[in-house]
Amino acid sequence: MISAEVGAVLATMRRNSRWAGRYEEQLDHSLIYSLKLLRRSIFSWTKKPWNSINPCLYLAPFLDVVRSDETGAPITGTALSAVYKILTSDVFDLRTSHVDEAMHAIVESVTSCRFEVTDPASEEAVLMKILQVLLACIGGDMGAVLGHRDVCNVVNTTFRVVHQAGNKSELLQRVARHTMHELVRAIFGHLSSMDPLAGNNGLLVPWSNVENNVGVVSSSFSSFFSLLDYLGNGNAELATGLLVKVSEEGKLRNGEEEQRTIEPYGVPCMVEIFHFLCSLLNMVGPYGLGESLGGTDEDVPQFALALINSAIEFGGPSFGKHQRLISLVRDELFRNLMQMGLSSNPIILSMVCSIVLNLYHHLRSYIKLQLEAFFSFIIMRLAQGKFGASYQQQEVAMETLVDFCRQPNFMPEMYANFDCDITCSNTFEELANLLSKSAFPVNCPLSAMHVLALEGLLAIIHSMADRVDSVPGSPLEPPTFLEIQAYVPFWNMRCDDYKEPSSWVEFVRKQKYIKRRLMIGADHFNRDPKKGLEFLQGIHLLPEKLDPQSVASFFRYTTGLDKNLLGDFLGDRDDFCLQVLAEFTRTFDFSSTSLDAALRTFLESFRLPGEAQKIERVMDAFSQRYCEQCVNVFANKDAAFVLAYSVIMLNTDQHKPQVKKKMSEDDFIRNLRAANGGVDFPREMLSELYQSVAKNEIRISYDLGAGIPEMTHSRWLDLIRRSRKTSPYIVCDSRPFLDHDMFAIMSGPTIAAISVVFDHAEDEEVLRGCLDGFLAVAKISASHHLEDILDDLVVSLCKFTTLLNPTASMEEPVLAFGEDSKARMAAVTVFTIANKYGDFIRNGWRNILDCILRLHKLGLLPSRVTSDAADDTDAASESQGKMIAGGLSVPPLVSAGVRRRSSGLMSRFSQLLSLEADEPRSQPSEQQVAAHQRILQTIEACHIDNIFSESKFLQAESLLHLAKALIWAAGRPQKGTSSPEDEDTAVFCLELLIAITLNNRDRILLLWQGVYEHMAGIVQTTVVPCLLVEKAVFGLLRICQRLLPYKENLAEELLRSLQLILKLDARVADAFCERITQEVMQLVRANAGHIKSPMGWRTISSLLSITARHPDASESGFEALYFIMHDGAHLTPANYVLCLDAARAFAETRVGGVERSLKALDLLSESVNSLIKWSQVATGESDENKEDSVRASQELAEMWIRLAQGLRRVCGEQREEVRNCAILSLQRCLTAAESLHLPAMVWIQCFDQVIFVMLDDLLDIALRNSPKEYRGMEGTLHHAMKFLSKIFLQFLDQLALLPNFRALWLAVLSRMEMYMKARLRGKGSDKLQELVPELLRNILLIMHARGVLVQGSTLGGDSLWELTWHHVQTISPALQPDIFPDEKASSTPSPAPVTPAVSQAVDDPAEQQPAEQVE
Repeated sequence: MISAEVGAVLATMRRNSRWAGRYEEQLDHSLIYSLKLLRRSIFSWTKKPWNSINPCLYLAPFLDVVRSDETGAPITGTALSAVYKILTSDVFDLRTSHVDEAMHAIVESVTSCRFEVTDPASEEAVLMKILQVLLACIGGDMGAVLGHRDVCNVVNTTFRVVHQAGNKSELLQRVARHTMHELVRAIFGHLSSMDPLAGNNGLLVPWSNVENNVGVVSSSFSSFFSLLDYLGNGNAELATGLLVKVSEEGKLRNGEEEQRTIEPYGVPCMVEIFHFLCSLLNMVGPYGLGESLGGTDEDVPQFALALINSAIEFGGPSFGKHQRLISLVRDELFRNLMQMGLSSNPIILSMVCSIVLNLYHHLRSYIKLQLEAFFSFIIMRLAQGKFGASYQQQEVAMETLVDFCRQPNFMPEMYANFDCDITCSNTFEELANLLSKSAFPVNCPLSAMHVLALEGLLAIIHSMADRVDSVPGSPLEPPTFLEIQAYVPFWNMRCDDYKEPSSWVEFVRKQKYIKRRLMIGADHFNRDPKKGLEFLQGIHLLPEKLDPQSVASFFRYTTGLDKNLLGDFLGDRDDFCLQVLAEFTRTFDFSSTSLDAALRTFLESFRLPGEAQKIERVMDAFSQRYCEQCVNVFANKDAAFVLAYSVIMLNTDQHKPQVKKKMSEDDFIRNLRAANGGVDFPREMLSELYQSVAKNEIRISYDLGAGIPEMTHSRWLDLIRRSRKTSPYIVCDSRPFLDHDMFAIMSGPTIAAISVVFDHAEDEEVLRGCLDGFLAVAKISASHHLEDILDDLVVSLCKFTTLLNPTASMEEPVLAFGEDSKARMAAVTVFTIANKYGDFIRNGWRNILDCILRLHKLGLLPSRVTSDAADDTDAASESQGKMIAGGLSVPPLVSAGVRRRSSGLMSRFSQLLSLEADEPRSQPSEQQVAAHQRILQTIEACHIDNIFSESKFLQAESLLHLAKALIWAAGRPQKGTSSPEDEDTAVFCLELLIAITLNNRDRILLLWQGVYEHMAGIVQTTVVPCLLVEKAVFGLLRICQRLLPYKENLAEELLRSLQLILKLDARVADAFCERITQEVMQLVRANAGHIKSPMGWRTISSLLSITARHPDASESGFEALYFIMHDGAHLTPANYVLCLDAARAFAETRVGGVERSLKALDLLSESVNSLIKWSQVATGESDENKEDSVRASQELAEMWIRLAQGLRRVCGEQREEVRNCAILSLQRCLTAAESLHLPAMVWIQCFDQVIFVMLDDLLDIALRNSPKEYRGMEGTLHHAMKFLSKIFLQFLDQLALLPNFRALWLAVLSRMEMYMKARLRGKGSDKLQELVPELLRNILLIMHARGVLVQGSTLGGDSLWELTWHHVQTISPALQPDIFPDEKASSTPSPAPVTPAVSQAVDDPAEQQPAEQVE
């Protein structure tokens, strides 16, 4: 291959007439000779390993041709092609010996290429081949062995070709620029493999003098072309190399025996190249930014920016490993970028922004303050479209900002590093507000700029939403509340570890809290400095006792202070103010800073006061500080003061229009003679000061609200100084540590911006983007517990549904909703939010319910919305005719109320399509049918029913707000009639309220109070039957049915609520009585075992008692009572007395006939069995706890008395069958009392309150009423007398032991006497007069037999025997002789005490025979 290339070069030379003549000469030219020698020698080298052959041996002849200025363009081009072929054909590689020398020789020769130009085309071909070879040298693997000088020569040569190509063809221009880009990429692509600890070995020139060498543009260059001359001609020695000639023996022709050792290029070379590229950005000379690079369409800065961008892209994070490179980035590169960022050329601005984006991506940890400055002075300035920025600049700035926002962690890092740093601006907040404002179309149609700003906002929002998913277990815990308890110098606060989130998160949040408080303090200070400082003391940001350092730090590090007030405070002559001024100046670092730059920095922090004495004090403090830090410059502090004051005066002289005659430089220097401690200041220093002040005014007045300031030189120097001391850059990850605080700041403007764009947009993609943004906002709000924000979002979205807009007709909003895609999209979104994030909706439920109510009024809701899911086995109930728990069908209400409109989307749809109406109706158009079909799909996608059926999963607070919203939407109940529409709304809301109540039975305590009060309001204010009160009453019963089995602790409260039914207006109660009774029956059947409290049973019994007299409800009421009392199945001490009252009510009423009354009496008489059972239980427990046993016995006695009293009242019933049955039931009740073991005194109570009262009442009824009114009264009196006799004799032994037995016995005789003498109305008979003596005779015999009634008996005090016979004489005088013929009433035999033997006689059958005969 080498031989062929030699032949190609020789052939090209032979074609040239100049070289063809030389073949005829006797001796060949050296170039030809070397080529022929190479051809003869090359095949002899094959005997040795090829890698051991020095490549210089076969490269030298070609390189000689390249360097020769005697060859023409075609010959040089052929030689370059040969070199390129050898380089790219792996003829030698890194394993070849002397490869470094060969690569050095190639670079030296190609960069020193000389040839004779014959025509432009051949010249361009050679230049292209030069570029090709140079790129192969750097881009190939062997480029790694090139030295620093070689790489710099390659770059310089390529850049020179780029310049020369400006006058050439378009092809050469593009190839040259492309080659330059590829060289930069190849060079900086090796940066990652460089050792960060490498020194300066191989650096072309010392770093300290780099400004005087290649790659540096100093102020001495008047234009770019002088730089090119400097690079091309004036320093040609940099591009000349060692010409290597190879002899046959392979020795160097110049006689050098030693081989060069070339160190591979490294970081110093890259520093030089990068410095050179940065310096190209400074070239804004007479030609300005529009100066073209060699006449091409790209200017120098633009080309340099593209190269710098390539270097950063390929160098990447490796820049940060090398201090010299990162120093260039921080200072020179960013300074130039800040200047070029305001270029009117959108291409340059776009490239500047691309570079900054790459720097952020790779090196943001090193350029914290530079990034802040870029956003504050460039992006914010241009994106607002103010300060003279063109639309193109605004668009590029906005696109850049959006690109930054698309970086997932950009905004969190802006917030953590700047908004949470008291020394930095609120960059995050300002950028977010900028995007929000830019998205607002104000008095103009929606434009691309508005949509672009919206994209930025949405990018931020979606990044936050994605970070929510990165943390398992959403929602997140809200951050803790911060409060400063004690004073800590805030300017000295530092984080322990800026890389560990567990450390820096709380630190930055505390910093942000302090920053907010400082801003509030600044506002107070601007109104009143004294009160402002007191406020800061109160919030512990200043110590209780003010010290100068803390106040000075507050002035220095707090933004937003009134600089006029600050200057007046610092210039005051008060001792404390002077101390603050001294401490204030100590916060500045003036080391290595010129006097005018120090003054600029110092005076930018406040406004210099106008009073001369104050200015003197301020300047004196400044001079003291500057003199301390700039040693060996001033003889003393006074010299610094004089010079500083002179600079202030010079600034006034040069820049005030009132001064007509300006001070010259000589005048300025002359005025300062001998001012430095008796000697002159250096003239150079004074000259520089004069020129700096004359060209750039020292601004001493900064008005608040003047907009975004410019990046001045002094500000930049201050930024570089601060960057050395600022806190490290915090790098955020994908976890949402700060999103809560960030979103709280930007949520309001963001929701407003998205809403406005959504309102104005018509494009489908933009609308979808807005809706996705709404959903992301909802997700973030819910995850971070920002309920207020979520409510605001819901309110905003509900407006877009158009459902809340007032309309005149029904059909119009239905069709409008079906045809408005934006409204339907908003509706689906708002209900999606309600279903997914309902846990965190609070007041927003009202707006959601307004939309639901509107859909309901339009008949667009599915009927299942109001159904509940408390019991999965229940079918979804319809609004009319719901199935109650027991399976009874509830018919629709037929009353004076307005019939409810049929609901449900399908019914609405069918109404539209129906053609069978009473009035002729036109057939719906295809447009109407399509609109309704779209509505159907929309409502289905909303899943409105899930809001209520899934309410059991809502958090407690949200559920409570939902219930309150339903109550609010239903409106306050009003007495009298209301409009049908209002009633329909109230009914619908009540159904939903009942549904969520049933769905949340486990949390009924949370809802119950509000639900009960709402239903109570309905029940108590309704005076006529209507659907609303019907829903309230039966909803209440339904709630009780469902919840009683699950909520024992709430059973009493639930049952007490049923008392509302007792408060119903008579008309309302009468209309619903039968259904109420059925519901109560079902309630009792299903939950009798769960009703345990007396209050609950009192309510149930009251309801049942009321039904006893209702003709329609009586049967169901008695059925429920029978279920409770039959066989004592559900009788308990808690409900016993209440059930007695209810049963007595059924026994006394004529509804249901005699048969039901008799059944009620049977229930009463059977209930005594329950008392016996409870008595046995109490007896079994008596041994364990006597007190409880006594208490139980007393309770049983009371219940027994109540049972007897109840039966006694029925005994006066007008109906004979009921009356007689009541007496027999009472007899059975009292007879069964033996098993109860009642206390003896109970019998006195029983006789006094039951038996005697019954006898008196019956006798009174018989005497006062005619037989027609009370038939069979004589028979009833017979039964009563027999009842008295039997009970008295059965319990005679217990009664005889009572201390007041005599009174009891005399009362019995008195009643018998009354009955004996009674004369009944109508056809009378003597049966009663015949019965009484017989009963009395039997009683006396048994009493005598048992020893209770004997002669001389003194039971009860006086002689019982005598008293007895005294009464007997009035009843039946012949009775004593008949019973005791041998005894006289006046005789007084010795008394026979009642002994156990006498008691035993009671059990003797023979003794009981007379009583049995009487019965």
